[in-house]
Amino acid sequence: MKADVQTTITVPAPPSSHGNETYSALVWRRLKRSWTGMAGLILVCLLMLMTIFAEFFSPVDPKLTGVAFAPPQTIAITDQEGNLVWPRTYQIGEGTELDPITFQPIVGPDYANPQNLGFFVKGFSYRLLGLIPTDRHFFGSTDGTPVNFLGTDKFGRDVLSRIFYGSRVSLMIALTVVFIVTVVGTTVGMVSGYFGGRFDTWMQRFVELVLAFPQLPLYLALTSLIPVTAPTHVFLAFVIFVMSALGWAQMSREVRGKTLALARIEYVRAAMAIGATDRRIIFQHIFPNVMSHVIVSVTLAIPSVVLLESFLGFLGFAVKPPLMSWGLMLQDTATYSVIGSYPWILSPVAFVLITVFAFNALGDGLRDAVDPY
Repeated sequence: MKADVQTTITVPAPPSSHGNETYSALVWRRLKRSWTGMAGLILVCLLMLMTIFAEFFSPVDPKLTGVAFAPPQTIAITDQEGNLVWPRTYQIGEGTELDPITFQPIVGPDYANPQNLGFFVKGFSYRLLGLIPTDRHFFGSTDGTPVNFLGTDKFGRDVLSRIFYGSRVSLMIALTVVFIVTVVGTTVGMVSGYFGGRFDTWMQRFVELVLAFPQLPLYLALTSLIPVTAPTHVFLAFVIFVMSALGWAQMSREVRGKTLALARIEYVRAAMAIGATDRRIIFQHIFPNVMSHVIVSVTLAIPSVVLLESFLGFLGFAVKPPLMSWGLMLQDTATYSVIGSYPWILSPVAFVLITVFAFNALGDGLRDAVDPY
């Protein structure tokens, strides 16, 4: 009697969906696991929207003057009798009573004339993205009267609107400086690390010379060379040039270290053996492999430039009126008496801290996500 022969058919397992993912998809999947990285990404996106559509989000014309150092107007949902009403606020004005210490008119809300609030209300006219004329704003009073959610400065200008407008200059300086630093530093670092030899030796001595300069005194010395009567755009361009000239060296040193390791990998040596040009090897084989490090360095460098601009602006070396920046707005906080009496003048500090946290959190998340394996 013949024994039964059982045939076992092995069905191959379906391919893993993760195995077919691209590198960018793997990075995104890893980034989504980091709540700090995602929080930083959301905040960065909101900051970019605030910067691009600053006029739309500004409830008041930032150049409009009113009551100096008016306190922030609070949003109320009840009237003086405690009844629920549509969200409203009260105009800040000078009363008839005088402060017994400063003998200045006491500033307070005018409860007799409430201001109803709403979304997409009419306000001052502007051009959306510099092209579309409109007068719609995201939030404000329905009757078009000025409303100061973060109070006013010493000239009676709305602090919140000036913060929105100032974000353009502060972030523009940061992004421009980081872009120049990244392009110059990455190019110099890759070329120096790839060719090596005497060229690398002399280049690294020059990099060390740039890194040896005390940056803060040099910033102050170089920016003070611009005459006071110079146009605003010339002063701003010189500040960007000085920050870029002193910031590319560190990026170059980091990229050079990555390039020295990559130049010894087999596929780079194989490209050399088949006669590939140096330009092709640098930009087709080495550059894609240093991009992950460059992206992380960029996200971590932007908050450093924002802090530097805020510090130089506070000292009066970064931006000149009529431009607005967060650092320039902080000049009003130079005395303890102003800070103690009008603490809302420190509002730009909160936006600086949010920006620094957003980019640092995004950079930390990307640093963990660029190596998904």
